Amino acid sequence: MDNEDPNFQRGTREIPEPAPLTGHGPARVIAMVNQKGGVGKTTSTVSLGAALAGYDRKVLLVDFDPQGALSVALGLNPNEMELTVYNLLTQVDCHVGDVIVSTDVVNLDLLPSNIDLAAAELQLVSEVGREYALGRVLQPIMGEYDVILIDCQPSLGLLTLNALTASSGVIVPMECEYFALRGVALLKDTLDKVTARLNPALKIIGVLPTMYDPRTLHSREVYQTVVQAFGDLVFQTVVNRTIKFADATVAGEPITQFAPGSSGAKAYEQLAREVLAR
Repeated sequence: MDNEDPNFQRGTREIPEPAPLTGHGPARVIAMVNQKGGVGKTTSTVSLGAALAGYDRKVLLVDFDPQGALSVALGLNPNEMELTVYNLLTQVDCHVGDVIVSTDVVNLDLLPSNIDLAAAELQLVSEVGREYALGRVLQPIMGEYDVILIDCQPSLGLLTLNALTASSGVIVPMECEYFALRGVALLKDTLDKVTARLNPALKIIGVLPTMYDPRTLHSREVYQTVVQAFGDLVFQTVVNRTIKFADATVAGEPITQFAPGSSGAKAYEQLAREVLAR
């Protein structure tokens, strides 16, 4: 039914194919942030990254969550990593190039993470300029990538502040569910404070509705509330709930590679076009 389509009342516009690049860099750094867990943040980071790589963009994914979920989603075992983003933040002699690992996806690299990163938050507390630690270590490779996506942990602590300070843009993946709505107001407040005090260049690129179920009135009502609250900041792309995402994670592949013809893969390819257009 037409009224089950989330874009029914908004109208849809054709999102153009991105223009080919003549060279790479400097990177646009984008933080994927939501302090609520389970909203599809890691899935969105890996899927968007792979879709951008498919458009010939050089992409670096930064796993900035001690759970290492992004690393797992790309088929790596975080506990077997000799060097992770933790070493990068805490050891002066560790260079970002030593930590980056290539993935099975062309144009897509990863800065892995594991539980060690939880200790970094404690170690950074006493540092001068502690909110700028991530930005400093990423600086040497900015010219090598077109997009750097940071998968933040589901909290608004010092690690997330580092990600926001290092970024010029924020994407907020948001589950189409009422509890998710409540948390976004708190997140918006944090973003405003970071912009005022640490990073005046920070902008919200867009809000991404995830886990949308067109069969339920609940999903449709929450989606409409999100659009009323955020207007044009809401991406035209809406990611439907599908088992394919879980299957892709188990396989250790982005959905664009695991199930390229699926609705999930198509959604993130459209999102990649939207992000590049914005």
